[in-house]
Amino acid sequence: MLSERGYMVTSGPFEGADLTAIMSALECAVAEALPHQIKRGSSGTNVRVDGLLPKAPRLEALFTHPPVLVAAKGLTGVFRLSSFHVRTVLPGSSAQLLHQDVRPHADGWPLLGFIFMVDDFTPENGATRFVPGSQELEDMPEELLRSHPYEEHACGPAGSMILFNGSVWHGFGANLSGKPRRSVQGSLIPQNATAAVDYERTLPAAVWKKFSDAGRAILRGSL
Repeated sequence: MLSERGYMVTSGPFEGADLTAIMSALECAVAEALPHQIKRGSSGTNVRVDGLLPKAPRLEALFTHPPVLVAAKGLTGVFRLSSFHVRTVLPGSSAQLLHQDVRPHADGWPLLGFIFMVDDFTPENGATRFVPGSQELEDMPEELLRSHPYEEHACGPAGSMILFNGSVWHGFGANLSGKPRRSVQGSLIPQNATAAVDYERTLPAAVWKKFSDAGRAILRGSL
């Protein structure tokens, strides 16, 4: 499904009490974010918070989750973590324009993106929209970027994950629910590509020791 359609929805690594605990840890990490780690979308539709891993290293389970590893290995070969952050789509936000995270054959291609649903994803609260099979298209007509006739909402309950080819055309939907819709997002890229964040160099040694062997291998690009 991922190779043909460009995206898939699967279960995440947390359930039951573990899901409750990780949601609490995530809320604390966001609350402790420094001003420079908080970025607001230019149109005021969403808020991005960086710097999660030092505060909540258990979140490494998102990029060491077996379905993520299988998908990344199949798409990118030897890979590394490039980005990792929380994104909140605010109430009343209009739909994001469809876009690609990386154009085919550009630096960072091929890219596997993953989205962990902190809240339920529904058509009403701005679930991410995908145009199935569009990962081979380098351009999209401008008139289709806001609403494409073949777009689909990737929906699921909190705790689910979306895996997607970073070249598939996608964007969050309009949030008409009256409540914020949150997710943790990240990307995995080929080992020799330029990462958005060099985690091996920037994470403190005390934090680095908290990750599993697999987690450290992904952060340094040796898995």
